[in-house]
Amino acid sequence: MFLRWMIRHDQRGVDLGIWRDIPTAKLSCPLDVHSGNVARKLGLLHRKQNDGKALLELDNNLREFDPIDPVKYDFALFGLGVFENF
Repeated sequence: MFLRWMIRHDQRGVDLGIWRDIPTAKLSCPLDVHSGNVARKLGLLHRKQNDGKALLELDNNLREFDPIDPVKYDFALFGLGVFENF
């Protein structure tokens, strides 16, 4: 999460984007219980464990949507799991 905040830049001020030398394409989506469960329900993740292989699978699928900034989907995955009980 720290890397996301420091590397990504958004208009809302959530991500500070002060480290401009690292491209957002290098970031990985944080994988926790909530984002993993939602990703499975959406068909973005088939691996049952939340481990390195699952992270790679999720990263590859998110990069198909946006190879330049795949981490922008983090809040959506997390929020659907935590706030919407998806």
